[in-house]
Order: sequence, then C-alpha cells, then structure tokens
Amino acid sequence: MPVRCRELTRETLPMPVRLELPPEVRRKALAIGPAGQEWLEGLDAFVRELEQEWAIEVHEVLHGGSGGLVATANLADGTAAVLKLAIPDGLYGHSDFRRELEVMLLGQDHGYARVVRYDEKRRVMMTERLGRSVAALDLPVARQIDVIASTLRRGWVRVEDGADLRTGEEQAGWLYDAIATDWERQGRPCSERVARTAQRFALARRDAFDPARAVLVHGDAHPANVLADRLDGDEHGGFKLIDPDGMRSEPAHDLAIPLRGWSEQLLAGDAGALGRAWCGRLAEVAGIDPEPIWQWAFVERVSTGLFLLRLGDPLGAQFLEVAERWCDA
Repeated sequence: MPVRCRELTRETLPMPVRLELPPEVRRKALAIGPAGQEWLEGLDAFVRELEQEWAIEVHEVLHGGSGGLVATANLADGTAAVLKLAIPDGLYGHSDFRRELEVMLLGQDHGYARVVRYDEKRRVMMTERLGRSVAALDLPVARQIDVIASTLRRGWVRVEDGADLRTGEEQAGWLYDAIATDWERQGRPCSERVARTAQRFALARRDAFDPARAVLVHGDAHPANVLADRLDGDEHGGFKLIDPDGMRSEPAHDLAIPLRGWSEQLLAGDAGALGRAWCGRLAEVAGIDPEPIWQWAFVERVSTGLFLLRLGDPLGAQFLEVAERWCDA
C-alpha cells in the first residue's frame, strides 16, 4: 500500500547520510560510462529528495550487493525498511531494474521480501527490512544448501506467458555468446576446454527448455540474497529472497546459482568431489535431477568469472580455477 507522507520542514529533516558506496557498486557504475558517473555524482541529492518526498529517514549503507545503493531506512511511523537505488542500465551482463522489480512483485507471498513502495521510472524501491543473510550466519555449506533450496522452492510458481521476462532458453543462448566474447577479450584467461565445456552445457540447457514446465526463478540466489524472515531471526526461522535476476526457466537453473560460489572451500579441497556432492544435495532437497543443476552451475561459474575479470575484479580468477578443476574431475 502507498505510504502516507508527513510534512518535513527544515527543522525536522534528518541529518545528511554520508553515502560510502561499496567498491563493487562504484566499479559497476563507472563501467557503464557517463550515465554511471552522473548517477554517482547525483546520489546524495537523490537520497535527500526521496527522504522528503517519501517521508523516510535513510541511515546505514549496506554492503554485500553490487547493483546499486542499498541502505537501511525508517518510514514515518518508524517501521524498519530497506531502500535500494539501482545503478543505470547499460552494463553488459548486469540485470536491469525493471525485471528485478517485476519479479519482486510477482513473488509477493511466494518467499520474496515484501515491497513497500517503488518508482520504476526513477529505479528505486523500498522493501521490508529482514534479518541476516545466509552468508552472514556462518553456517556449514550443507546447511546453507538446505536453506537456499527450500526457500527457492516456495517461489517456483507458474507465470503467464505474457509476463515480460526472458526465458531460460534465451538466457542459455546469451550465455553461450557471452562466454565466447569475454573469453577472447580477456585474453583467454581459462583453458579452451573449460570455455568449450561451458558453451556445450549452455546449448544443452537451451535445447532442453520446455515452456510448459517453466516457472518463475530468482536467478541469483547466492547466500547473500537469502535473508532471515525477521530482524531477530536465525537459521531456525524462515527466510526470504531479495535482489532477483528473474526469468522463466527450469528449477535446476535456480539451484545452480549457489554452486557458483564457495570458491575458497572448493579450492581448499577436492573441488570436483565437493561440487558434485553439493549438487546432489541441492537436487535431493528440491526433488529434481542433479545433472541439469551441474550443467547450469558450470555455465554460470565460467560466465561469472569472465564477467568479474572484465570489471577488473581479481576474484574472477578463482571462479575459473574451480571450473578448471571441475573439468579435471
């Protein structure tokens, strides 16, 4: 429901918040070009404008995401919320705000954080404030898998064919092309075997797409995007989803995203055996075949590693090293 605004005067305005953006957000904004630079320069003024117009108080900038400014806020009645101001569109490989908002609205009552208010044109939304993320709860990987898989299952609902969402078929085809392009432009930072395996799996998932079985998928359910349902919640309570890169695809696509992470743990052990074991656990919790999960996971890991290197993020090398070991296995 729309939030009723209170009248703010010079005397009642909160003190300005120092907006110290996470480096990942600044890096992405600058990579967009002039539009991203303009967004950075106007951010403080925009936040002040929203505080007056929406009768909110913006507080602490949150870290963990990379798609825009995310900060804690309070409504006029003191209700705790989170404000997100998305970076401009135009970064190759980065999801757009319109799609994120559409998925958040479609996912209401299906495991997604409640949307309090939004302005699509100005690329801003406010959601309920949730508790700590799975990533911050210091859980064993096996427990993280259980939480993520069970939370994702709540969101796998059918959506109308007319919904303005790309399909898993389209995404797989796009990833096939992106891997080829980024692999060459980044100086072939992984073996040709890894790049070609990722492309082969992308084609397999593209050809397996079945519109009759496609559901709404979150598309970016790594541990930092799955949060405790309550501010004081822990691993024993419910969880909700934030920051989707949604589409209509197969459930295996959703379950593959967590396997894109945990690079340090994978590199510290037998990456192939661990990866396959975690894939099997995801499949068991969700009740689906593990092979499509594995194929999507390989594609997403390679494409993300190349994307991070394009942004100048050295963590991309870890993603690709795990893919090399997965191939060896």
